[in-house]
Amino acid sequence: MYPLPKGWQYRALHFRLLIWARVPTMPSMDPTTSELTHWVVLSSAAHLAAFAGVALHALHRRRNASATLLWIFVAWSFPFFGPLCYLSFGIDRVPNKGLKKQAANQLMMRQRDRQAGEATGGFDAWHLDFRTSSETLENALARDLNMSIDVLSPEHPLLGNNDITPLAGGDQAYPLMLQAIRSASNHIHLQSFIIHPDETGRLFLDALQAKAEQGVKVRLMFDRFGSTSSYLGGLFRKYGGNPNFEICGWTQANPFKAQFQLNLRNHRKNMVVDGHIAFFGGVNISKENTTAMGRAAIRDYHFKVEGPLVHELQISFLRDWYFMTDQPIETLLNAAHFPKLLSVGQARARVIDSGPSAPPGMVGEAFFNAIIMARQQILIVTPYFVPPTDLIKALRSAARRGVDVCIVVPEKNNHKSADMAAKALFEELMEAGVRFFLRKPPFIHAKAMVVDNAVALVGTANLDIRSLELNYETTVLFDDATAMGNLKQLILDDIGLSTELNLNAWLQRSPVQKLGENLCALMAPIL
Repeated sequence: MYPLPKGWQYRALHFRLLIWARVPTMPSMDPTTSELTHWVVLSSAAHLAAFAGVALHALHRRRNASATLLWIFVAWSFPFFGPLCYLSFGIDRVPNKGLKKQAANQLMMRQRDRQAGEATGGFDAWHLDFRTSSETLENALARDLNMSIDVLSPEHPLLGNNDITPLAGGDQAYPLMLQAIRSASNHIHLQSFIIHPDETGRLFLDALQAKAEQGVKVRLMFDRFGSTSSYLGGLFRKYGGNPNFEICGWTQANPFKAQFQLNLRNHRKNMVVDGHIAFFGGVNISKENTTAMGRAAIRDYHFKVEGPLVHELQISFLRDWYFMTDQPIETLLNAAHFPKLLSVGQARARVIDSGPSAPPGMVGEAFFNAIIMARQQILIVTPYFVPPTDLIKALRSAARRGVDVCIVVPEKNNHKSADMAAKALFEELMEAGVRFFLRKPPFIHAKAMVVDNAVALVGTANLDIRSLELNYETTVLFDDATAMGNLKQLILDDIGLSTELNLNAWLQRSPVQKLGENLCALMAPIL
């Protein structure tokens, strides 16, 4: 007779002990054995209760079937640890306060849409005068894509007369951002997923503190998960003495309030200065984003913008700030935050703010529509390529109908499991004609999609389930020929520093590697 596998031996022991526990304790029974039996009974009952709770909760919400099955498997296979992981990472619904955020977003939008300022000094949403009707766009792809997003995100319309400048990483972005900070006269609003406790982090914080001492109102928001080392290390506490310098950490995890959610992170990286100039994109605040002493900077894309889009990014920041601080909306929506500007460029652009308080899968649907509408070329750059099934099918379909689909990913990734899960997808996509380029080090952290030289989608969202469904992200769609040409050149430069995968060579990789890739792909829905 074959012995039972270890896992089943463990459950058989539990079952025998549960039966044994029903037999009255004999006088000769060892007290230690009795205590052990009692502990096993209690722990087994707790495990079953926790498992049932996870299973019922996971099944109560309609979600990806693979993710549901995986969480049920994890909860059963790893007593106590599995349910704790589910509490921390598996519950992707917006907590109660998120409903307040939705209400706050709607309230801000209603106030923003008022074209006339109130007698109390309310702001005038003048930038909406630059709304551009999607139906009037000459390019068919830009027209159809924007019309679809009009339905998905009506609160952020397409705005004309912007100037957008692509920037390559911190080497180009940081000097312009610091210059804008030092030139500020009214306010600085900065949010970043990561602010490291290094010389670059302190450089930015020192610059912000100096402006606060000059009377400029500074609001700084960081994600507590992404900036854990700075938060726990006390970096932000060193800059909390000036009333003009407010610092807020984004989190929706608080064990004291029975909130264990470590998902729903704020992944945005936006800065607005005086309501005149803004920056957005993928660059965090860390020395790793700069070239120094022979160390190459992380490859990333960031963007400087002037024009009406600045005020849409301002709205995005203020909604997040209100969510975490409960400061009065009237204090945040004021004329000083939305000064009237002249049109400065030719770019048409719109913000797509996504996250649990937005329509489900909104940014993913924008990417999907862009892919299925493509007719010539799709250029994608992403550090983490673990898209949902619909995007995989859309990419395969695009390649099969003759679209040149090029995807740039890092040769060496900083997240091994995500890298392995991505590689499990390469074969089926390359068989359809999709081309993969492994960008040589340094690590590439950029996120961009350019379609048919007609539209670009850039910002903070990776092509993975976390960015598309769980994180708060900012994506910007624009169609300016000059900005798109500059962005496309950045992508082509990265392709030139990449190795294109060959399908025949890729098929020869070892069975062990394939096994690891497929295992990580199975876990992708809960990574």
